[in-house]
Amino acid sequence: MGMTMTQKILAAHCGRDSVHAGELIEAKLDLVMANDVTGPPAIRTLEEIGAAPFDRDRIALVPSHFAPNKDIKAAENARFMREFARKHELKYYFEHGEEDFGIEHMILPENGIVFPGDVLIGADSHTCTDGALAAFATGVGSTDLGCAMATGESWFKVPEAMEFHLTGALQAPVSGKDLILYIIAKIGVAGALYRSMEFTGPGVASLQMSDRLTIANMAVEAGGKNAMFPADDVLLEYIKVRNPERFARGDYKIYEADPDADYVERLEIDLATVPLMVAFPSLPSNGKALGTFPETPIDQVVIGSCTNGRIEDMRVAAEYFKDRHVAKGVRCIVIPGSQKVFRQALEEGLVHTFIYAGCVVSPPTCGPCLGGHMGVLANHEVCVSTTNRNFVGRMGHPGAQVYLASPATAACSAVKGFIAGPADLE
Repeated sequence: MGMTMTQKILAAHCGRDSVHAGELIEAKLDLVMANDVTGPPAIRTLEEIGAAPFDRDRIALVPSHFAPNKDIKAAENARFMREFARKHELKYYFEHGEEDFGIEHMILPENGIVFPGDVLIGADSHTCTDGALAAFATGVGSTDLGCAMATGESWFKVPEAMEFHLTGALQAPVSGKDLILYIIAKIGVAGALYRSMEFTGPGVASLQMSDRLTIANMAVEAGGKNAMFPADDVLLEYIKVRNPERFARGDYKIYEADPDADYVERLEIDLATVPLMVAFPSLPSNGKALGTFPETPIDQVVIGSCTNGRIEDMRVAAEYFKDRHVAKGVRCIVIPGSQKVFRQALEEGLVHTFIYAGCVVSPPTCGPCLGGHMGVLANHEVCVSTTNRNFVGRMGHPGAQVYLASPATAACSAVKGFIAGPADLE
């Protein structure tokens, strides 16, 4: 039986010709990553075992969850991580305000740090985002990450794989966010439990990188161990622009699934049939097509996060705010996912559009997504968000309700004051 893309990457990183699903392996790592919540305990684990970082060029620390610091505890965590990075002269430490700063899952791809064939782990569940770059990327706990910071290796159980065979093309304004909500609604929050979600077929070529990154980001919301997209021309052009030196060196490897790769399940999806989607409280799998449910008034809209904070997302949202205003009684928070995106949005006039439409524009942060700061919800409040989770209490009070949607739907909802789409603005 042949191997999947994921299995080939893992085999190469444990020095073997092949691996099979369910097998326990120990693989070498190209990168380990932590944030301001998970980084400090990982560092303490490293120090408790009396080890030093295995490679100063392969550890990334990103203070993005409670950044800018929301309270004293957040400030202490950030300082602890900052001092560790300085002491060991880590190559990848991202400070607030610097050009390469931003939300962790935004800035690794954006700065050309992850390439096809890489294996990386992060002490955050949405590390699977980097599967859009044809890399094996998955989340781990802080203890595992601390040990990996010392050894440069980690253990894995080789995952089974599901194939999502894509044909056709998404019909604007439908986006990658709608596609992944559509998929999760079909298979459920455990539909890909500890499986690799591998995307194949001619439809992949029609997806821009922002769509792929969004889709891979939410693989974990279906229980996925990781997501995997092929290294096609779209991806190669993306990495060439962001890290031309590494690209020129050929410091990456492209893996393709064997024709007889062992997929435990296969889904055929015609992208042209995917509608605008909204995930109802309180699971990402509670997806419904826009227009199939009664009018739902809202209190707040959040546009941004590691799921939808890219410049493409900002452009889509701004399109629906032009010459319009946020509805009376609704708060809209727009969060560019990185400093580069913020600057580009400023240069393109998008920030001007947001502010004059009545939005609040925030610096890059994970804040409201995890109910941390910059948009925490009160009891009974209803929010439309482009984030990735709508669990009970995820964005604030347990009595609040969160609906997940794309930037297009979120922006239109902010303008109308209820969950709405582009057709409602006509």
